[in-house]
Amino acid sequence: MKIINPPGLPPPRGYSNGVVAEGRMLFVAGQIGWNESSRLVGDRFVDQFDQALANVLTVVKAAGGAPESVSRLTIFITDKGQYLSATDEIGQRYRARMGRHYPAMSLVEVKALLEPGALVEIEATAVIS
Repeated sequence: MKIINPPGLPPPRGYSNGVVAEGRMLFVAGQIGWNESSRLVGDRFVDQFDQALANVLTVVKAAGGAPESVSRLTIFITDKGQYLSATDEIGQRYRARMGRHYPAMSLVEVKALLEPGALVEIEATAVIS
């Protein structure tokens, strides 16, 4: 996997502008912050973010990949204010699961998610060698 951050664009913080990868592609459906009993792990944004990312990585690992296999994340949130007020803790939780691997990412604020009480949903594309 090769990270692409060309000159002429602002330096990214916590993501990469582009990723070039070769291998089998895995498309991970949107994952929310629920556990294997289909229950949300709580009503704190950070806890739901952490569980949603863990769920994404569970799918990636089941396909034979690792956190470094993730080439793109799309993160849907219901409240930008909650996200912004928790960026430090989100960063800590992210690095605990992904290390210093920063794929291409998009963050999108949405009106609501399908599951009542869900605050964040994460979908991913991974490339498995």
